[in-house]
Amino acid sequence: MLETAERKLSKTNETGKKELIAWVNAADDLHKKILTDCGYARSTYSAEHMRRRRLTQPVPDSFPAQGYSIRALGEESELPARSWLSWKVFHPDEPDEKYKGWEWYKNIQRVPLYRRDLDLVVVSPNGELSAFCTVWFDSVTRSAEFEPVGTHPDHQKRGLGKAVMTEGLRRAQKLGATLATVSSYSPAAHALYESMGFTEFDLLEPWIKEW
Repeated sequence: MLETAERKLSKTNETGKKELIAWVNAADDLHKKILTDCGYARSTYSAEHMRRRRLTQPVPDSFPAQGYSIRALGEESELPARSWLSWKVFHPDEPDEKYKGWEWYKNIQRVPLYRRDLDLVVVSPNGELSAFCTVWFDSVTRSAEFEPVGTHPDHQKRGLGKAVMTEGLRRAQKLGATLATVSSYSPAAHALYESMGFTEFDLLEPWIKEW
C-alpha cells in the first residue's frame, strides 16, 4: 500500500523532492517499524489527538458572550460569509489575496452525511458570523464527529467555541448519538476539547518520506 501511495499520492515539495506523509498510531510499533524500513521518519508536524467522549456523560452548560447567538447555517446566500470565516480562522496570517472564494462549500453540503441543522454558526451582535462547528452524525454507528470547529481571531476568548460545541453535543444526543469524536493538534485546541469532556484519545503520528 505504501508503494502504491508513493506512486499515486506523493507531491513535490519546495525543494523539488517528492514527499509522502503516512499517519500511524503512536502505540503501533509494528507499523512504525514497517515505515522505518521503507525509508520514513517521524515528521516534525504535530501529532493528531483523536479524541472521544461518551454522550452518556452530561454535556456541560456553556453560553456565548452576551449579544452572541447560535443557529444553523442559513441558505446558499450565507455560504460566502461562512467560507470567509473559515479562511480567517485557519489562515489568520495569510494575505487576503490568497482567498479563493466560497464555491468549495457546496461540495461540503453534497457529502451524504451532511445536515444543515448540524452545521452550526455563532452570530455576533452586529450580525456577522464569528464561530462555527460542523457535526457529522452517523445513525449506524450512533457517532458524531465534530469537524471543523473554529472561532474568528477577533472573537476569541469569549466562550464561543465551547458554546457552539455544547449546542452540537446536545443536538447529537437528541438524534441518538452515543459517542462524539474530535481531533486536535494545538495546545489551545487540546484545552478546549478537554474542557468539553474529550479526555480520552489515540495519538496519530505523521511519518514522512522524501526522495
